[in-house]
Amino acid sequence: MEEPQAQPRALRARAWFLGERIDVRALREVARLHELPLAVRVEGDGLAVLFRYGAAVLFGVDPLRQAAFLERLRPFVSGPFAEPETEDVEIVVDPQAPEGIDTEGRIRLRERSLERLLLIADVLAKSVVLAYHEERVAAAFDRIEPLAERLRRGGRIGSEARALLRQIGAVLLVEHTMVGRAEVGEKPELLWERPELERLYLRLAEEYELRERHRALERKLALISRTVETVLGVLQAQRSLRVEWYIVALIAVEIALTLYEMFGR
Repeated sequence: MEEPQAQPRALRARAWFLGERIDVRALREVARLHELPLAVRVEGDGLAVLFRYGAAVLFGVDPLRQAAFLERLRPFVSGPFAEPETEDVEIVVDPQAPEGIDTEGRIRLRERSLERLLLIADVLAKSVVLAYHEERVAAAFDRIEPLAERLRRGGRIGSEARALLRQIGAVLLVEHTMVGRAEVGEKPELLWERPELERLYLRLAEEYELRERHRALERKLALISRTVETVLGVLQAQRSLRVEWYIVALIAVEIALTLYEMFGR
């Protein structure tokens, strides 16, 4: 008689982009399972992976415990977002199945090891960071389009250009976040210690299109940067022209006064 095969175990993973930074060093009263990134045990059989650039990924944690954990984490989040970006995925642990993404969009693992969950957390964290900034950059493009149209028609910029430049300047900080903090284009350091997991990471990164989305954002940021330079050039030219007209007007007034003194008397 054949022994019944064990049913694959499933767990949910959810990622948040909570704010600009998480002070992971200040989290002292937690059961640390890994340092970089910081992995801590959550009440029950759950796991949380926290990233300094503001992302958190929870595995196998029910909604009530998720809310409680995020509430305890809130004091350690700098620059929290009013509406954090989130992403969910189901993970199936099946020793018989190949590791990667199946046709239903689930992540299949041979075993529920900490290293594998850390790789998944890295991919999900980078994905929510990209999603958050993709939305912001798209909104910046919507604001730039009317400005470009005004430049095409009359070569002049409206009075709201300075406010627009401030908003675009905030968007340009996206590159600092993605490259300097999240290192979206880089592989996790864990792969140096566990190179046999690189194939799994590459499959996940390809499924979430991390590299392609990063490149698309870089191209859009480059276009925004050129737009800012163009707008600043136009503003400077308009300011210089205005100053020249002021000088011409003053000279005209002075000439008029001189003529009045010469002939008016």
